[in-house]
Amino acid sequence: MFPRMHVAFALFADAANVSQEGKLNILGVFDALHVGNSPAVHPRAHLVVHLKGTSMDTGQHTVTLRWTNASGSELWSSAGDLNVGAMPSGVAEMDVPLIAQIDLPIDGAGPYLMSIALDDEPRAAVPVQVRVGSATMAPPPGLVS
Repeated sequence: MFPRMHVAFALFADAANVSQEGKLNILGVFDALHVGNSPAVHPRAHLVVHLKGTSMDTGQHTVTLRWTNASGSELWSSAGDLNVGAMPSGVAEMDVPLIAQIDLPIDGAGPYLMSIALDDEPRAAVPVQVRVGSATMAPPPGLVS
């Protein structure tokens, strides 16, 4: 049987960190962006991915991130290794927080998607709606950064 770590949640935020006590801190969650013109780059977005796993997930995994625009064209991607250590005795499930600070390229208005794969298997996707226009426009309803 293969390990089956899963994504408990994934989101974009203005800032995130893990405290000394192991607490995941997230500030400024958003699912929409407003830029004055395009192309543009939204600097320093924090992608927060909270993985849950069991002792079967101990070992090395590959995490792949892929940022696509409204037409499905890839604008950015990255892959890296995730090494999951052994769980303490008596613990049945582990939390594995991932925080990636990313400059998000934007080439126009519309829906964007950050796809998250673990060991080459799609596990989650984070949608972001991008609006382009004058800064004098009223912000759209919903969460906006």
